[in-house]
Amino acid sequence: MTLKELESVIEAILFAGGEAVSVKNIAAATEQDEKTVVSVLNNMADKYTLEKRGIRIIQVGDSYQMCTNSDYFDYIKKLYQSPVRKTLSTTLLETLAIIAYKQPVTKGQIEDIRGVSADHAVNRLVEYGMVEERGRLDAPGKPILFGTTDEFLRYFGFNDLDSLPQTFADYEQLRLEAEMEAAELTESK
Repeated sequence: MTLKELESVIEAILFAGGEAVSVKNIAAATEQDEKTVVSVLNNMADKYTLEKRGIRIIQVGDSYQMCTNSDYFDYIKKLYQSPVRKTLSTTLLETLAIIAYKQPVTKGQIEDIRGVSADHAVNRLVEYGMVEERGRLDAPGKPILFGTTDEFLRYFGFNDLDSLPQTFADYEQLRLEAEMEAAELTESK
């Protein structure tokens, strides 16, 4: 493996890791000795600093991590200013489920299924980026059709709409996993 290839592999490992990765693990993955890995990492870190790159490689104990360059914090902050916390109430989840399974669907159709007004729920889901307009129904008044977005898929961990649970057992499994995840988060705080 050439030095350039080794740098690329290490860069990919650090990027994919997202957190600090130990020299030992990098050496094992690249089939290099730890001394070589440390030397390459330090050279890469110096090079990134010298070139004033948007990312840095920093040492954290006996590990290394890729992170953003603090010199560019103000630019990053502009893009990621206090995101709206997506709290999905039972009402929003019910509405979202109807949209996910019946899309494209109008507010009127959602209201027929739920039996109550869907204005607030649909508007909040649009605000959260979970739902978007998908055109208009060819009917009197031309009501807006709604469907789910890629953000919906990311939020719930689905690859595509075909990944949605098709049976009650599938739904129950997802519900149990979500409850376990929530319990783990609560315990870690």
